Amino acid sequence: MNALSSSEHIADAIDWAAAFSSYGRRATASEIRELLKLLDQPGIISFAGGIPDPALFPLEILAEAHARVFADPALAQAALQYSVSEGYRPLRDRLAQTWRDQGVELDADNILITNGSQQALDLIGRLFLDPGDVVLSARPTYLGALQAFNAAAPRHGDLADLATGPKAKLAYVMPDFANPTGETMGMNQRSALLADAEARGVTVVEDGAYVSLSYDGEPPPSLLALEAAAKGSVDPGRVIHCGTFSKTIVPGLRVGWIVAPRPVIRKLVLLKQAADLHTSSLAQIVLADVLDHLGPGHIQALRAAYGERRDAMLAALDRHMPPGVSWSRPKGGMFVWVDLPEGQDGAALLQRAIETERVAFVPGGAFFATEPRRNSLRLAFSLSDPATIEEGVARLGRLLRSEAAR
Repeated sequence: MNALSSSEHIADAIDWAAAFSSYGRRATASEIRELLKLLDQPGIISFAGGIPDPALFPLEILAEAHARVFADPALAQAALQYSVSEGYRPLRDRLAQTWRDQGVELDADNILITNGSQQALDLIGRLFLDPGDVVLSARPTYLGALQAFNAAAPRHGDLADLATGPKAKLAYVMPDFANPTGETMGMNQRSALLADAEARGVTVVEDGAYVSLSYDGEPPPSLLALEAAAKGSVDPGRVIHCGTFSKTIVPGLRVGWIVAPRPVIRKLVLLKQAADLHTSSLAQIVLADVLDHLGPGHIQALRAAYGERRDAMLAALDRHMPPGVSWSRPKGGMFVWVDLPEGQDGAALLQRAIETERVAFVPGGAFFATEPRRNSLRLAFSLSDPATIEEGVARLGRLLRSEAAR
């Protein structure tokens, strides 16, 4: 037996599952990450991945920013060196000023730079949750948040039960253009949530990933801003805000942030040190330069492009969906949530959609921590032009009509 076949035999004989932690054994593949592989298949119209359109990335400004960084010897050395875990100070200062411009009292010490907002959620879960603690979220909610918090083996509850249900440790909420529903919380809902969280001593995790992608006017103030206005600053509050540049600049730089009271930031810094020491210095310094040169026209262009696609999807749904199907009408973000007639299963429908109509989406059951509502699905419009959206929704409508006739 040669060395290769011998090592393969030994590997096959090891029961790796028995060696994994309880969390490692619980970890399962994300339906969404698996569906992204469909983007490479010819002929597939995919409404699965809620990801930015690379045609809208500010490539020229990004290239110029890298060139400026490497043209400055001191800046280039800093960009390629280890750095502090809190994050690049000029970037944190800029973020702090953006919040102060909105009337929120804070400074750079209230901000931690993370590897995207996904790492922010992971660090927050590790800091606050013990096994059995209760996490509240909307039904449905962002799958990535559920995955991040599940490392602590919490119990999951409905955000609607914040005031009356079992005492929770965290309440996770995406108030603006939520993933997956596209829904936005009104002012009364925001005020009531903050009041209930205060009364019950619950820490609120606000995910602001899509807040800049607004197509019908500005959304209400963030939970962080509302609480800071009531309490005078971020530090006396219980809201932790997560943000990201992935949706508005590029996801590949992997730069997000957390805004929180200083005692929370100080402890999160220690967890980040253990996780990865710090977010890429090069990415942070380049991004700070990009922000200096981007201008407001970039966000306006994103809103125009994605807003046109949102309009195209809603119009196509109006034209092609059969009776009994309903959907959300988002004012921003990247998603439309579709509810199917009772008895239909989004996961089973997906298999037939790919095989017969060559169209993909995410089954809705993936977005529920418990008791999934399977007669639902999520459509993302961010990657497709209006003509492709029209064709894809027409295919989906044709499939649903055939399903209803079975």
